[in-house]
Amino acid sequence: MAASSVARLTPGYFALVMACGIVSIGLSYEGHMLLSRVLFAVGVLAFIVLLVLNVWRFISYREEMAEDFRDPKRAFGFFTFVAGTNVLGSRAGLEGWYTATTVALVVGGLVWLVLGYVVPWSAVLGRVERPVLRTANGTWFIAVVASQSVAIACATLAVVHQEAIVLPVLAVLAWSVGIILYAGSALFVSMRLLLYPITPEDFDPPYWVSMGAVAITVVAGANIVEMVSTPMVDSIRGLAAGLSVVFWCFATWLIPVLFATGLWRHAHHRVPLRYEPTLWSMVFPLGMYSVASISLGRADHLPLVEAIGSAWLWVALTAWALVLMAMVWSLLDRRAPRDMP
Repeated sequence: MAASSVARLTPGYFALVMACGIVSIGLSYEGHMLLSRVLFAVGVLAFIVLLVLNVWRFISYREEMAEDFRDPKRAFGFFTFVAGTNVLGSRAGLEGWYTATTVALVVGGLVWLVLGYVVPWSAVLGRVERPVLRTANGTWFIAVVASQSVAIACATLAVVHQEAIVLPVLAVLAWSVGIILYAGSALFVSMRLLLYPITPEDFDPPYWVSMGAVAITVVAGANIVEMVSTPMVDSIRGLAAGLSVVFWCFATWLIPVLFATGLWRHAHHRVPLRYEPTLWSMVFPLGMYSVASISLGRADHLPLVEAIGSAWLWVALTAWALVLMAMVWSLLDRRAPRDMP
């Protein structure tokens, strides 16, 4: 691999891991275990490769990585590491590998805690240039996904460690923080869309995370509803159940909007449809919506919602396969841009 590719490695590439993990979870829910384990293995392999590349980048190209932390358009992509780690951990829990889930939660939770303060300061509050609002984009919603992934990992472990009262507290805390972060991100991105000119190139795939962030909030809420009785869980169980339905409805409403935006971008304005790492930020929300629908349908006894999730899973799997093939082709094509491993 060319060293320049490592230097320019996008911070959000762990969305590849997120996409593999969530589609694998959906396939597991539906009983397609062989295919689910294949995607899980691909996700683990991708995680190892990306971890090595990011360590290499930190050692050899520290200034380029630091510049990403200072760039509001790219900095929030670092949260994909948190989400990818916890999604793989949650998938490992479905195999009964709860030690792996625990390690993933500890690593992902600590990094989430650090990034949750560092990224907003370095990329937004600490910048001299103004207005920062001009740079708000879909990647800002990845902070929400990271927060909710911590909640889901906590809920996964709480099933086998019912005596660990800290897990329900952390699950509710992370879920609540994620909801507030979504409100803030939605406000900033909406203001950016209303106040500044928008070009077709601006509507890139990470805008799909606006839907994926709502969908993972549904999954986290559904998991909290199903947790064993504790004072913290009991105090919020009814609210989590009701809000999960509301969030699922909103995620459903967003899907036609996002598809229409894609048509406007590629069909009307002829923006070339080619592989870019941010496409994984579109695959993950598709898989997340399927898992959210299945989880909510089973938790709240909504068979129609569960059926929608089961059907949508094949949309997500198709998108995953197409983007994977496009990524492999781009790696083999010497003419492809090298903003990727």
